[in-house]
Amino acid sequence: MKSIKVLIILLMCSPGLFAQRSLAYKAGVTGENNLQNVIHITPYSGAMGFDGRYEGVKGTPRLFDTLVASSVLLKGEELFFRIESDLDVVKNALVYMSPSKGMLMEVPSEHISEVIIHQDGNDLIFLTTEGLTFDQEIQGNKFYQLLNGGTYQCIKIPDRKLIEADYQRLYSPDVRYDELQPVSRYYIRGNDSVFHRVQLTRKSLKKVFPDKKELIDSNFNEKTAPDPELAVIELLGKF
Repeated sequence: MKSIKVLIILLMCSPGLFAQRSLAYKAGVTGENNLQNVIHITPYSGAMGFDGRYEGVKGTPRLFDTLVASSVLLKGEELFFRIESDLDVVKNALVYMSPSKGMLMEVPSEHISEVIIHQDGNDLIFLTTEGLTFDQEIQGNKFYQLLNGGTYQCIKIPDRKLIEADYQRLYSPDVRYDELQPVSRYYIRGNDSVFHRVQLTRKSLKKVFPDKKELIDSNFNEKTAPDPELAVIELLGKF
């Protein structure tokens, strides 16, 4: 297969989203065949298998809970695959429907370099935490969304919190199902190149950047900001 010259990537920052960019794709065979030629993929099972369940699990470990148009770059590759996929943020895996097998398949995050979700005319960029340094330990090779570029990168790690069933105690609330609740953790890369966990509040930001207290106070207020995530990204652009 003739190599395709990689197009110049124009990455334009916007809050939580990046403008569409030109990508070079593998051609000649389907994205699934390309995936199978590069790595070993396995059938996907979303079953959580929690002990003591009574009515099962509510919620989903998947980020979008549907397959969406995506561009996937595998480790060691230079060209993207076009495919419809989703991210299992509990198992840390890319999920897609196999046309040939008629079933969901998964690719572990350690094989993934980048996933770009094409949504509403914008690109949501997801990378993995492998190789990054955090102020608190990260369990597993998590997917994270890159919210902005530059020196003070802000990232969001989507995850799920397990709320276990509680119906067996005498005065229990009689909740007969486990529930996966969406949670997001935000991190900002500091001058030390370490990603520090932050809350989208003045207090939290000033703790990470004590030398920028006045700038934070004059440009950010989580109580009045319509979208604190957007406001934080705009604030970082002033650092």
